[in-house]
Amino acid sequence: MSRTLSPVRHVGGYGRRNIASNFPLEDNVDYLNEILERFRRDALRRRREMRSGDEVDRTLPQPLEVDAVEFYCRDNAKAHHTENYDLLEGKDASPVLRRGEFFYVAIRFNRPFDINSDKVKIHLTFGPKQQVGKGTLIILPIMENKAFTLDSSKWDICMARKERSIMTMKVQIPYMAGVGLWRMKIQSHIKGNEGNPKIYECKESIYILFNPWCKDDPVYMSDSKARQEYVLSDVGKIYVGSHKKPIGRPWVFGQFADAVLPASVFLLERSGLDFQSRANPVKIVRVISAMVNSNDDNGVLIGNWSGNYEDGTAPWSWTGSAAIMEQFLNSGGKSVRYGQCWVFSGVCTTVCRSLGIPCRSVTNFVSAHDTDDSLTVDKYFDADGNELPEFNSDSIWNFHVWNDCWMTRPDLPPGYGGWQAIDATPQETSEGAFRAGPASVVAIRRGEISHLYDAPFVFAEVNADIVHWQIDEDSDFGWKKLKTNTTHVGRLVVTKRIGFDDDSGNRDMEDISEVYKSKEGSMEERMSVLNAARQGGLTHIYDMPPPGKEDVKFTLVDIEKVQIGQPFQVIVKVENKSDEKRTVTSVLSASSVYYTGIIARKVKRARGVFTLKPKQQEELGIEVTFDDYFDKLVDYAMLKIYAISTVKETQQTWAEEDDFQVEKPALKIEIEGALRVYRRFNVRISFTNPLNRKLEDCVLTIEGPGLAEPHRSNIRDVEPKGVMTHVETLVPRKVGPRKITALFTSRQLIEVLGTKQVIIED
Repeated sequence: MSRTLSPVRHVGGYGRRNIASNFPLEDNVDYLNEILERFRRDALRRRREMRSGDEVDRTLPQPLEVDAVEFYCRDNAKAHHTENYDLLEGKDASPVLRRGEFFYVAIRFNRPFDINSDKVKIHLTFGPKQQVGKGTLIILPIMENKAFTLDSSKWDICMARKERSIMTMKVQIPYMAGVGLWRMKIQSHIKGNEGNPKIYECKESIYILFNPWCKDDPVYMSDSKARQEYVLSDVGKIYVGSHKKPIGRPWVFGQFADAVLPASVFLLERSGLDFQSRANPVKIVRVISAMVNSNDDNGVLIGNWSGNYEDGTAPWSWTGSAAIMEQFLNSGGKSVRYGQCWVFSGVCTTVCRSLGIPCRSVTNFVSAHDTDDSLTVDKYFDADGNELPEFNSDSIWNFHVWNDCWMTRPDLPPGYGGWQAIDATPQETSEGAFRAGPASVVAIRRGEISHLYDAPFVFAEVNADIVHWQIDEDSDFGWKKLKTNTTHVGRLVVTKRIGFDDDSGNRDMEDISEVYKSKEGSMEERMSVLNAARQGGLTHIYDMPPPGKEDVKFTLVDIEKVQIGQPFQVIVKVENKSDEKRTVTSVLSASSVYYTGIIARKVKRARGVFTLKPKQQEELGIEVTFDDYFDKLVDYAMLKIYAISTVKETQQTWAEEDDFQVEKPALKIEIEGALRVYRRFNVRISFTNPLNRKLEDCVLTIEGPGLAEPHRSNIRDVEPKGVMTHVETLVPRKVGPRKITALFTSRQLIEVLGTKQVIIED
């Protein structure tokens, strides 16, 4: 008789057993029940101990503890262009970093990091009150990702290397991070037990600065020689003397000296500027212009023009800024005695450069001090010709020194970025404090004084008319104008030339007068003054008609679209509505402009004077050819048109501007083959060269998420007016809607784009 047998597992001579326990099955059940009961008792005991505050059983897993942190100060500094700072030296070195970059930091723990049980976070704090919502508390959890997952506008962290108990991380600083002093601490705990974390506070002060090397930072400066001069150069000249004989005074800016950066950050702390505004260079330079003088905020320097300096240092005795900043810091923030305008400017340059803001000292010879916002220097006389100084305190300085800082101005219309004037010499108050700026230098040159900040004051410094008034009882105003000098103020505006050093003369002096104003005595200069007077409501001073009596109408014709390679016209329509002839002077100009609003290059300019008969209409225009503008285009191919006109008989003035982008052809993208996952298909990309120039060094970049990683292909030259065609084979990896993006660039024509939406089927 046969029977069916159940299989029996024999292990090591035992009967039926559980392999894992090596006990008979029946015995194992009892053992498991016993263990389970023990686990229950242990859990109840631990809960009672935690509630009563008793010490936790040390046999349980403990949080990671930090033994040491290494910031690689000098290595990071090389990548951040901060290797010159003295703070990097010695055993107590501090990291000096620029936003818009990443830095390395290594953490050594007391044991290896276990991703399954350990939870570690880096906390970066800024200011006394840390809040995540305000960006003053940054929490970065440490994971094992090998690349950043967030864009460059956000803080991020990834792992660079892991070796036993040492983890080397990369930390991404966003390009709009707050500038100043940051702190770091590291918090660790076991997952599921967050109530008792281990906290390690790093002793190092972390300095984060503006980044002129980062295209996204508002202080970005593309010219490497300019960055060298206005950010990295720690020596230079400040010009004094007269416009007939300027003297270049050597000055040691010393922005990398040990005490300078801490003192500069201390200034920001003392200013009370909120920490969110500490990301904005416009706000920061405005604070700097206030805090370098001591008049109302215990700033760096006390001004003194009396000639008596016995209780301090005579202004002309200083040779540089570092000693002043060190004295200020070591005295606990006590204002230093004494400074005058060139000393204020030298210290201001130092503070800005130490924080990463491109800055230069600027000297204006024959500089007006307008005290009443009239844009004039007014002198009053009685009926006998005696001067009456009590009626006005306007003055003219032989020279005056202030500063230019480089940045975009998103708070102003496009075209007003670039150099911004700030003045730390305490002359007049602005919003309750002795400061001036930042005022757009482009706006100053045009007489656009309605733009922030303090543009009327700076405009008057270089452009004010000198007006003599005499008492006149028959006048409604009470005074009659005797004479006006329109060419005396702002005779010469200079700064140190980029990359030149002349120890024995002034070959390193650069005349930047035409950056601030049109040529003295020119019609353009007069028109900017009249434009400023109109905006300032000062028509009565300049014998200008009120707006209601303007009788010549001007219209700037909008330019809607210009294809690259084609010419365009700047046209102003003019209509004389009066019954008398009118003499009109007009200036039309075109310039290339960065998308940030900074003027890049002048393209074309024309000036004309003509007479309009009563009721006559006329069109003024200039033609801008392809050859005029092509080599002067910059990123995004944007152009700015500016027109200004004045009427001789009525002193009417008018100004208008327009921005537009030169259009480029789009890439044509065609699909060849079936669109199925893991099936090859071809992409044909083409466009017609719109230029009468050969396109050389041509590169095509193609990218499509789920279709292709970004990759570049070098392609043959494209002949003038010729057709470029390129075929690429792709293999879809994912189904559904996908987009192909292609970018063509060459030495002559950049950023020709095309996209194509496709549907990938399974």
